[in-house]
Amino acid sequence: MAESAGRPFWRVVLLLLWVFALACCFAEVEIQIEGPNGWASSLPTWRVEKHWLLDIFWGGRPLTGYHAWVFSFMALAFHLGFFLLGRFSLRAEARVIGALAVFWVVEDLLWFVLNPAWGWTGLAPDRATWHPRWFLGLPLDYTLFGLCGLALIVWSFRPPALTPSPQTD
Repeated sequence: MAESAGRPFWRVVLLLLWVFALACCFAEVEIQIEGPNGWASSLPTWRVEKHWLLDIFWGGRPLTGYHAWVFSFMALAFHLGFFLLGRFSLRAEARVIGALAVFWVVEDLLWFVLNPAWGWTGLAPDRATWHPRWFLGLPLDYTLFGLCGLALIVWSFRPPALTPSPQTD
């Protein structure tokens, strides 16, 4: 069944609004857990401060037990629909991965904005030292994960290419 021209646009908008609502709620949860101490710095959890794999996969930040479990939990939660519906597709997986990437960017940004101990001005290289790489005044991860996530979401809503029917002589 073909979708109308405007329908995919509104599905993208609704998905992004839902992701924003999830990120807002989770940012508030993390603010309650971490308080003014970012990146689980005062939580009773294990930490791996330096490792070459952290530079590749974790943006150079320390890996904490808290973050390892929270990231795993959210990845599983975002994939729940596959198990509820019993269906999987590469487009749906792209949508889930894209939504998860956008979720983490928005959630982290909202952690600063909504946290009374930080605010928007706290999102700066000299204060948010657990973000080692910056671009245009924001953590580089925001740009990389945000753009990749949005691209995956938009791609996942594009209609599939029509397969030409075989020619018969």
